[in-house]
Amino acid sequence: MSAPLRIFTPSVAPGSSLFTETAWWFVFRRGEVLLYGQHLECVIPRINDISEFALIPRRTNYLGQLDQAHVYAAELDDDIEPPEGLGFHTLRSLYGQVDEQLFDLAGRAVQILEWDRTHQFCGRCGTPTEYTSSERAKRCPACGLLSFPRLSPAVIVLVERGDDVLLARHTRTTDGMYALLAGFVEPGESLEEAVRREIREESGIEVDRITYFGSQPWPFPHSLMIGFMAQYAGGEMIVDGVEIADARWFSSIAMPKVPPKLSIARKLIDAYATKHGVEIEQP
Repeated sequence: MSAPLRIFTPSVAPGSSLFTETAWWFVFRRGEVLLYGQHLECVIPRINDISEFALIPRRTNYLGQLDQAHVYAAELDDDIEPPEGLGFHTLRSLYGQVDEQLFDLAGRAVQILEWDRTHQFCGRCGTPTEYTSSERAKRCPACGLLSFPRLSPAVIVLVERGDDVLLARHTRTTDGMYALLAGFVEPGESLEEAVRREIREESGIEVDRITYFGSQPWPFPHSLMIGFMAQYAGGEMIVDGVEIADARWFSSIAMPKVPPKLSIARKLIDAYATKHGVEIEQP
């Protein structure tokens, strides 16, 4: 879903700026986001303050400004019922139903709330932490330890062999979807080393000519997906059956079900298809 690009400016406090539009509120309960409407007509609340819904949040974090509007994240107690006309929906259900910028903001909101919730105390000495005023961090007043929101980098790779592309079906997949191989970067590892290791571990093959494609924040729970393209360099296809149920080579004119358009996986696959003069007719 596309929409005119708005300008988002991150900030830790509203400051003295005055804005003409009502604020965006990303409100969560047990990881689900509060929305007007149903899955196909998702609308994020625009209100001046969450008190307009007669709700008292457990915690609130200021995210920044989206054009002429403030943006807030709030978390409710687990037993709170939604106000009339609204409902709680999984963050994944928002995926593809709002434009990419709002989905990314919802992901930013849930990650910052998770960081706030899990850093109430210092991980070094156990003292209650305090917000810092100049950056998104919590500081321990006793030992000075700074804790920033956690981010877990992961690589996702499109591998080509001639005109074919490597796609795999995960063991957790129940709808027959094939996607790209991906995995988290390990400590002390470069992104390129992570690409080679993940492809080797999950398919048994080797790759070379690794080139950067793009990146996408992925809030499940706090990943940054870093996309690459690579070329097959040798080896026989072997899958372990634990994480990957099946992996095979597909041509651009005979593609299986693939991830939806908003994902970086699909953007990589579409770039491959476009190179071969094909448009994938899937949402």
